[in-house]
Amino acid sequence: MSIIYSLLPFIIVLIVISIRQVNQYERGVRFTLGKFSGMTDPGWRLVFPVIQFMRKVDMRVKAVDVPDQDAITLDNISCRINAVIYYKVVDASKAVLEVEHFWSAVSQLAQTTMRTVVGQMELDTLLAKRDQASTRIKEILEADAIAWGLEIQNVELKDIVLPEDMKRTLAKQAEAERERRAVIIKSEGEVAAASNLKQAAETLASSTGALHLRSLNALNDISSDQSNTIVFAVPLEVLRAFERMGK
Repeated sequence: MSIIYSLLPFIIVLIVISIRQVNQYERGVRFTLGKFSGMTDPGWRLVFPVIQFMRKVDMRVKAVDVPDQDAITLDNISCRINAVIYYKVVDASKAVLEVEHFWSAVSQLAQTTMRTVVGQMELDTLLAKRDQASTRIKEILEADAIAWGLEIQNVELKDIVLPEDMKRTLAKQAEAERERRAVIIKSEGEVAAASNLKQAAETLASSTGALHLRSLNALNDISSDQSNTIVFAVPLEVLRAFERMGK
């Protein structure tokens, strides 16, 4: 009994130093004598020193800011791109056993994947369809991330930076496109106006007295301003008719 009492302080100290706290958003990966021995749920857990070791893994969603990458598009235009990746650990044991520093592995894999995807797209497609590029990057990342116990939730391309000379070229191209559209719209308006004028002329020609009424309305509009000078264009047949009446 005296031996038990003498060992009791040692046992208490051993238990105290063996307590490990696993938070609700964490999972523990336990090793015994260097071998994987199971998972540890949230709460207070005993991990005996020397013979056991536990590594805690954060299970929350993480955001990885991928640094700027130099890439060349399919049409040989250089650009700089960056992105942000949202992922979470779904299998803590794989995240510890299958890859070293999974957060660094995700970032490195994303950098090479971004350059590969951009190299398969033309610049116009990349600028107009960022979602398509993001989806392609996400699909490639998921293939390796599943083996690491990770889930890629979203990939977003943040910026696509072009050289200054390319920016000027794109600006000129956009201006030329706007001018082309303006010319097309103007020509379509002229065609519509000509069609309406033709229809109006045919209507006036087919209606008896319509042309004279239109002329009188025009004279009334002109006479409202006294500074206007009115010149009448009288057909030659009318003058000859007056001549015959005088004889």
